[in-house]
Amino acid sequence: MAAKIISGLVEKRSLDRAAADVIRQAITSGALTPGKRLTETELSTELNLSRSTIRAALQRLMSEGLVKQKPYLGWEVASLSSNDAWELYTLRSSLESLAAQLAAANPNRRQPIEAAFEDLKAAAKSRNQKRITDSDLALHKAIVVLSGHKRLADHYGLVEQQVRMYMASSNAILERPEMVISNHQKMISALLRGDAAASERYAREHNKTSGQLLIRHIQEKETKQTNKATSRKL
Repeated sequence: MAAKIISGLVEKRSLDRAAADVIRQAITSGALTPGKRLTETELSTELNLSRSTIRAALQRLMSEGLVKQKPYLGWEVASLSSNDAWELYTLRSSLESLAAQLAAANPNRRQPIEAAFEDLKAAAKSRNQKRITDSDLALHKAIVVLSGHKRLADHYGLVEQQVRMYMASSNAILERPEMVISNHQKMISALLRGDAAASERYAREHNKTSGQLLIRHIQEKETKQTNKATSRKL
């Protein structure tokens, strides 16, 4: 009897994760846009899963910061506010600058960094926004792994999906996809030559520049929305 109960729980958890994986992919690929309302009934029908399984999957994604639950309104895909962007870029700056500093001293850094940067270059040439975001995140995760700092990596993992969403928004407003390469060049060069101080500095500068650009972009949209809402009331 106990074995059947445990087996049932394992299967249910596996379905939760599988459903979360599908919905997460739809969000990070842009198929489900920020602010999109999500209903348990529709997702249950589309994925052929119970509402309780969908609810558990959405709760998992809520813990990752990808969806939000609004009282009486249900679920929706999370949107980045200007404050969200500020929190994420300052947090990224702290984690990734330390990771870059430590990774620069790793004797095995060259091959993983070169491979990840080449993949980002190929993604930029493809002009595929999802591929660019995936490669961008993979590059920064490679640096985090090369830092050899387990607790840093664990903390980065907690916000990884939010960072992915942030990167997608940040890269989408670049004038040209190729700019994602030049934005990383100084940091990559410093890492490859093993300059820890410069790696830390350029990682911090990279996050600050892209972060402030995204914040200004979001603030402009927020101002327009506020003005539109105000004009409707008048």
